[in-house]
Amino acid sequence: MKKITILPFLLIAIFAQNQATAQGCSDAGVCTLNAFKPGSETDTDNHLKLGYTNGLADYDISVNGAYLEYGRRFGEKFGVDAKLAALGQSGNGISVFGMSDMYLNANYRYSETTGFTMGFKIPFNKADRRQNGIGLPMDYQSSLGTLDLILGVSHHIGKLQAVVGYQQPLTQNDNVFVPEAFSADSKLREIPSTYLFKRAGDVLLRLSYPINLGEKLRITPSILPIYHVSNDKFNVQSVQKEIEGSKGFTLNGNVYVDYQLGEKGNLQLSLASPFVVRDVRPDGLTRGYVLGIEYGVRF
Repeated sequence: MKKITILPFLLIAIFAQNQATAQGCSDAGVCTLNAFKPGSETDTDNHLKLGYTNGLADYDISVNGAYLEYGRRFGEKFGVDAKLAALGQSGNGISVFGMSDMYLNANYRYSETTGFTMGFKIPFNKADRRQNGIGLPMDYQSSLGTLDLILGVSHHIGKLQAVVGYQQPLTQNDNVFVPEAFSADSKLREIPSTYLFKRAGDVLLRLSYPINLGEKLRITPSILPIYHVSNDKFNVQSVQKEIEGSKGFTLNGNVYVDYQLGEKGNLQLSLASPFVVRDVRPDGLTRGYVLGIEYGVRF
């Protein structure tokens, strides 16, 4: 029995050994929304979730995030979710923190096995943070600074859950980072310019399969391929240029460990880590891993 109960934590430890630099999720936001996560179904009209995440980014930058999410179901078919997120980054003598985005989405349960989601990511800033008057890269911005459309469909085949999502920026940000503005020995000189950055959209697929380990404990491994649909762009002397290598495919692995607390509470540990990466990731979303803890209650 002891061997079974420690299995989730052994799997998390194995995942954590992968320190490749890549996206633990997009995470432009779509893959961490409640409707896109495994086991999001609820038998109550309301849910409230509070979460914390820690990640390792490129260029010796650590990332810490927090979020608060509320969901409301109206009858058997309709529901809405609202999520507030904040993000802090530190490294290379820079430490910043700020509110990032609000997510608002509506969910429609078409059948017992299929559901649809539509929503928006609303930024709290334009990714235009500066230090001493000099524009910082996206790696130190708390938001992508874009208003995004989010679409998704989920489908169950037995216990297997498949989710397809699409996130498309409808506006762009006001970032003005130019690496040459920093000293020659600064690590920020390695980051590609995002002056008047224009970010492309993402398509994702998540496949997850829950495994019950008793009445209260569940582990859900999943894979998360993400495709960035085209090269991102930046501006040089009023001319838009593509950031070569920013288009492409990322493959991530995820593990969720859920422990039921009482009749309505749930504690979730999660880990995401990459296997395949894009050549260039100028949006500051690069993660070697993302480790999270979340407390949720249904009422």
